[in-house]
Amino acid sequence: MRRLTKQLALLLAGALAVTTALAPNAWAAYPGPGRVTGDIGVHDPSFVKRPGGGYLVAHTGDNTLKTSTDRTAFRNAGSAFPNGASWTTAYTNGEKNLWAPDISYRNGQYYMYYSASSFGSNHSAIFLATSPSGNSGTWTHRGLVIESRTSDDFNAIDPDLVVDDQGRWWLSFGSFWSGIKMIALSSSTGLRSDSTLRSLAGRNGGPIEAPNIVKRGSYYYLYVSFDYCCRGAQSTYRVMVGRSTSVTGPYRDRNGTAMTSGGGTEILASHGSIHGPGHQDVFSDTDSDILVYHYYADDGTSLLGINWLTWDSANWPVVS
Repeated sequence: MRRLTKQLALLLAGALAVTTALAPNAWAAYPGPGRVTGDIGVHDPSFVKRPGGGYLVAHTGDNTLKTSTDRTAFRNAGSAFPNGASWTTAYTNGEKNLWAPDISYRNGQYYMYYSASSFGSNHSAIFLATSPSGNSGTWTHRGLVIESRTSDDFNAIDPDLVVDDQGRWWLSFGSFWSGIKMIALSSSTGLRSDSTLRSLAGRNGGPIEAPNIVKRGSYYYLYVSFDYCCRGAQSTYRVMVGRSTSVTGPYRDRNGTAMTSGGGTEILASHGSIHGPGHQDVFSDTDSDILVYHYYADDGTSLLGINWLTWDSANWPVVS
């Protein structure tokens, strides 16, 4: 029987060490993002289809808006608040950079929930603004939705609005700490309607954030991002999902594990030169369901990713 040489054995051991350090399914043949052009430098993108045609995109930053007529070519559309948002600076340490907006069109106007915080802190807040057109400078500050303090076990960032089949409004949000939370909103004001704080998902203090809830068929699907963002090409963000027949949960993954117990089924992770894809947004378009996210290029630049989202025979999403 032939024996492995010491050199080959060391080589195999090294390969095994690299393999075990990777996230689950890291070798999976995930598709690359579809072709996009123009101003595609984004972080934490959120899409809405405009009633007159085209798309409006909101994302983290000072210049927070982009537009597209065809979901391929994008251009900068300025800031929602070109004169600043003074009501947020108590949470941002004076910075103008606002985080992770969620944009939608309802009741004849645009709604944007967005967060104000500083990196690593849970002294954070989520605010609401509305606009008749979505254009820069037309947004009206509607007030504070929820805040978190350093004494709280949750973090009030990464908002996502969902309206259930009964027409009730809900806001999910959260990052690290005790995970993803949900509150009820008033459909007339868009602001918080009661004091109940619900738990949707968590990893015992580990990295989970960026919830996005979408109804399809009999299920509400909760998409989240696991692991670490904001490290350039070293980012380990990946997109996970669970589902529930109720908007308030419990959400479970494909194996039946509750998302409140760390469950989640991976549908997209780093592959090739696509590093740390995450902070996802899912919406239905005329050609397909669409998954939007950001990822990091090899040089650390944060870019827009767009893929079709298809469904397998058990009604679980598949990135294509």
